[in-house]
Amino acid sequence: MARMPKADPVNKVSIVSRGMALGYTIHLPEDDRYLQSQGKFEAEVTGLLAGRASEELAFGEVTTGASNDLENATKIARAMVTQYGMSNVLGPRTFGQKEELIFLGREISEQRDYSEEVARQIDEEVKRIIDAAYQRAIQILKDNRDKLEALAKRLIEVETLEGAELTALLA
Repeated sequence: MARMPKADPVNKVSIVSRGMALGYTIHLPEDDRYLQSQGKFEAEVTGLLAGRASEELAFGEVTTGASNDLENATKIARAMVTQYGMSNVLGPRTFGQKEELIFLGREISEQRDYSEEVARQIDEEVKRIIDAAYQRAIQILKDNRDKLEALAKRLIEVETLEGAELTALLA
């Protein structure tokens, strides 16, 4: 998709509730990736924030519907800063020593190895990444408002879109 070339393509969108989700979007990568770029992470965060951004544009307010997307976007942004060194302000460093139970595959603790000042900078960088992605999402949706409205209208009619019909609506 030309609007976010580093994002994985959307393969399915549904407004049918599944478990805790009120609806869902499925993105599938076009190829196997072993390394993730900063641009790919930024596109993913932008995509995660698009649902909330579309609520704001369409209704002038937001709901709790995007809470899981907000959580995932924040985790990615924090990992960009603290694990992958993808911050111009803090540079190519990692922050926080994690102890894991390898046989269980779970973290048991994170030992902070940085100052309060660095913690503040980490929070500011995470906020900057989230804010920039949200503004990108808003702008993409504004620029493609006709597609957003056509997609919403069609989802109300059929509840789930995928394949050629979804591709045609987003093209």
